[in-house]
Amino acid sequence: MKNRLDPHYGLPEPLPPGEQIIWQGAPDWHALARSAFHTRALTLYFGVVLALRAVTAWDASHSALATLQAALWLLPLPVLAIGVLLMMAWLTARTTVYTLTSRRIVMHIGVVLDLSLNLPLERLASASLRVRSDGTGDIPLALLAPNKIAYAHLWPHARPWRLAQPEPMLRAIPDAAGVGRLIADAMAAHLPTPHPAPARVNADEHSRQHDSQLVVAAQGL
Repeated sequence: MKNRLDPHYGLPEPLPPGEQIIWQGAPDWHALARSAFHTRALTLYFGVVLALRAVTAWDASHSALATLQAALWLLPLPVLAIGVLLMMAWLTARTTVYTLTSRRIVMHIGVVLDLSLNLPLERLASASLRVRSDGTGDIPLALLAPNKIAYAHLWPHARPWRLAQPEPMLRAIPDAAGVGRLIADAMAAHLPTPHPAPARVNADEHSRQHDSQLVVAAQGL
């Protein structure tokens, strides 16, 4: 991953003249662990499994020691599984940079292979917003047809269950509502009307004339 002191941090190349960075950010790894890697649900699942194991052992032996031993025998499995997912969430957040410029959104992603997804604003049909109680949230970006990025290239930076037409998603970002407003304003500036109304998150799909291309740039291991 690029060093944060790099003047082109999070970007595949220097910005052309006239293009400016509006916002840069990354996922909150705690929120990413809960939403993308489902660590909270998995913890609950393993808690139920351990409880059932303890109840079964108690019914068989009526011994507190035997019950405790039966539960502890299974404990390494959930600890390992949840630990691996937490590490994956941390690495994913650590190696991700989302950048909003005056012309595009750049998603610098990838734990092993760095990818830069270049999404020109005029290629976006709409943006949606989901904000959680802690202020973090997700912003899926619907692409105008026929633009398409493979779901496997995007995950976990993809809207869940949109397999036929995958949607890139800024995931688990802090102050999601504020970032959503910045994206809406940037998209509004690219509407093909003389006096565009302010864009809004969850806006209807727009038809636009454009000549920019959707780029997936591999930057190496």
